[in-house]
Amino acid sequence: MTDNDLGSFLRARRSAVRPEDVGMTSYGPRRVSGLRREEVAVLAGVNADYYTRLEQGRERNPSPQVLDALSRALCLDPDSRAHLFRLTGAVPGHDAVRAPQAVGTALRRLIDGYPNTPAFVVDRALDLLATNALTDALYSPFEPPDNLARMAFLDPAARHFYSRWEWTAQATVANLREAAGFEPDNPRLRALVSELTERSPEFGRMWDSHAVRGKTRDAKEFFHPQVGALSLTYHAFDVREAPGQQLVVYHAEPGSPSAQALSLLGSVHATSR
Repeated sequence: MTDNDLGSFLRARRSAVRPEDVGMTSYGPRRVSGLRREEVAVLAGVNADYYTRLEQGRERNPSPQVLDALSRALCLDPDSRAHLFRLTGAVPGHDAVRAPQAVGTALRRLIDGYPNTPAFVVDRALDLLATNALTDALYSPFEPPDNLARMAFLDPAARHFYSRWEWTAQATVANLREAAGFEPDNPRLRALVSELTERSPEFGRMWDSHAVRGKTRDAKEFFHPQVGALSLTYHAFDVREAPGQQLVVYHAEPGSPSAQALSLLGSVHATSR
């Protein structure tokens, strides 16, 4: 680390971007590889002297708008963009890249490789993007099992399926509130919130509380009509190749009644299929 990490980072990233990468025509002899300072300034829409001061460490407090512009000018990926914000002590706004709907082939194979525990992928709107066989079995009481929020608030099966429905509902709404902070203009998310608010007074009440919570790790209590009570723990993992997607894996305590019930549920579901 140096006393001008911001300037060092900007210079390194500038040297990695060629004029043709950003649609600019190269002219004259170039003393350094990559973009000139003046070219970065033009691309970011800032004064060239101001950008020079940033690199030299004479200006250390650029606004979030300037940082966003520099991120675009330097073709920064999400991790590099977040690092740029951290170097200045600023907080990045919502991710400009909307969470993709497609789940990669490798990730699908990964969740299918969990035959003894439910595993699935959701986006920020809590749409179920990919599920393994045991997830399909777990959520079989719902028609259809397509979105965790719609399932919790609009499907009659939810009140019996979720042993702690109120807790589950509050956590679900808090997840959507966090998602709205990342993607406030996401039409899918806006439509979902509008539908739930219109059709469920309880959702509207919880939504107005503005509680925010992300998926990390927690215990869940279910009651499945085919195998009875299930006490499971889940872990949620960010999918780095697809920002906004999360891999969620449930598991039961080895040798517990819930583990036995999960195994039975998998066998019943496989037989029915």
